[in-house]
Amino acid sequence: MPADRDYVLPQLRQGMDHQHYDWSPLNARRPALAWPDGARVAVCVVVNLEHMEWSRPAGAYQVPNLAGGYGQGPFPDVTAWSHREYGHRVGIFRVLEALDTYGVKPTIAMDALTAEHYPFLVRHCRARGDEIIGHGISVNRMITSRMSEEDEREYIRASVESLTRAFGTAPRGWLGPEYGESPRTPGLLAQAGIRYVCDWVNDEQPYPLKVAQGELCALPISLPLDDVNALWDRRIDIDRYGAMIKETFDVLYREGAQNGKLLVLHLHPWLIGQPFRIGCLEDALSYITRREGVWTATGGEIVDWYRRARPAVR
Repeated sequence: MPADRDYVLPQLRQGMDHQHYDWSPLNARRPALAWPDGARVAVCVVVNLEHMEWSRPAGAYQVPNLAGGYGQGPFPDVTAWSHREYGHRVGIFRVLEALDTYGVKPTIAMDALTAEHYPFLVRHCRARGDEIIGHGISVNRMITSRMSEEDEREYIRASVESLTRAFGTAPRGWLGPEYGESPRTPGLLAQAGIRYVCDWVNDEQPYPLKVAQGELCALPISLPLDDVNALWDRRIDIDRYGAMIKETFDVLYREGAQNGKLLVLHLHPWLIGQPFRIGCLEDALSYITRREGVWTATGGEIVDWYRRARPAVR
């Protein structure tokens, strides 16, 4: 993320050290946001379909603690690779079935190598009419500040064009592999036609990002409820994880009576799609969707509504 600091500008004296958006506290200073039909909470579920490469390309950056398997092993790391592929072969169908049962439309974050090498999954998602958003090239190739502007622009172009070829329409949303960005990323995404990005995890409502060309919104994921962050990185018990989703929803639902709130869940089928974990997701979805005043929608639907409905900040 951007690290250049300039405390001369007034907005930067309020805790900001970049100029990608205006500082806006979620209190009385921010006017209330109204969701469709008076809903208190907008709920979006982002499901990852990301490919782990058999052999990471030279020069590509991969987080050292990439989840899967028993920890990084010598080449070929068959356990980690096949653990991840479980999501493409088995877990995705279990997760989608759970979402369908409770009437929740998924937003599928798909990388270029999945779009190119898993035609069955492409056909499956196309037949369902799922919204597809960009997710880079692969989980082994993360956007970082080590990339040149030319390389990052080409990376984004390749990802967008791969999904456009596979699905016939260009993606409107973006989630970087491992949430990776450089200081240039928001501007480059907007130039490529992307209209919302899920990498910024700092709010409970969408908000506009400042870009020189195009238009870009942040659709913040609830990072503590990201299943990899919770179940893999922090080793939270599956029952506690389910309780965390419900507790988060309860607070947002209560507060959403005065100002509409957003809950974006980020799920990985290789992890949450395991037989002993899927019941946790089903239970949480049942708990959320049986309440009145809940709007379940795709990322694109939420951002479109927000752009039409958002009031100006005072």
